[in-house]
Amino acid sequence: MIRLAVIGTNWITDQFVAAALKTGEYALTAVYSRDLSNAQAFGEKYQVEHYFDDLSSLATSDVMDAVYIASPNSLHGPQAIQMMQAGKHVIVEKPMASNYALAKKMYEVAKDNSVVLFEAFMSPHTPNFKVVQQAIKEIGAIRLAHISYCQYSSRYQKYLDGEQPNTFNPAFSNGSIMDIGFYCVGAAVELFGAPVSIQASAHKLGSGVDSSGNVILSYPDFNVTLSHSKTSNSALPSEIQGEAGSVLVEMISYGESVTRINRDGKREDLTVEQDKNPMLYEAIQFARQVNEQFIDEHCQTRSLEVARVITEIRQQTGIVFPADVE
Repeated sequence: MIRLAVIGTNWITDQFVAAALKTGEYALTAVYSRDLSNAQAFGEKYQVEHYFDDLSSLATSDVMDAVYIASPNSLHGPQAIQMMQAGKHVIVEKPMASNYALAKKMYEVAKDNSVVLFEAFMSPHTPNFKVVQQAIKEIGAIRLAHISYCQYSSRYQKYLDGEQPNTFNPAFSNGSIMDIGFYCVGAAVELFGAPVSIQASAHKLGSGVDSSGNVILSYPDFNVTLSHSKTSNSALPSEIQGEAGSVLVEMISYGESVTRINRDGKREDLTVEQDKNPMLYEAIQFARQVNEQFIDEHCQTRSLEVARVITEIRQQTGIVFPADVE
């Protein structure tokens, strides 16, 4: 049984804890928050015994084996390093780091301390994403792909009202490409590997982060166009086009449905049943790596490549975070 601590008490932490407990591989033993009352309020329903409002005390505690980190993006890297240097395994929310250099350092720290580092990017571990991977092998040579995730942020109005929500604040290494745009980049890298070249454009807010953008990832025989936005909605699925047909994916983040359309127009629903909580599958994968004491090489390669691509996208679009200077 993996004794788990969590950093962060928001909705995504609650969703991950529910997934982790459902696997039967974890026991939630500790909760951290800067406000101890928030930690206690979060952990009460899980009957947690240990609460922390000091990260150093959490890192050196012997009441947990692993830590799930769901703090603001800018804190992911530093907190993960602190926990790993104290001998804790870490599963850290995507994006795992503010930039590529920090992501590389995190894996070096994991290796030096013989612990598991795992990026909580749920998409590639879900059953329907695996269906997509198989389906694109059956539509002939890939010639074009469009991966889209555009979702109007519930915090955008707060930004318009003059507030500074984390979602649109560069101090927290945030913005569209770092949030939902990550799913577009992550899906492309998982499906097609490292691109040969990158062309990116974005619309910036006055705060200095991107609100939306487009990216062209070039591969030897095709291009992948990415569309991401936190200030508009899209009803269009993602599409991968091959010479013999295409594959449509609703909600690229977790694969709500998968459809193959042959060149003759025949449609086939390929969707398979998967758990209502798509984080279940990443929780299973992390537990396997912890129990077997290894870092999956493919996961590490993908995480580093995604970090590299997103860092390049931000450089091209002029999105700079304080963490880049640090």
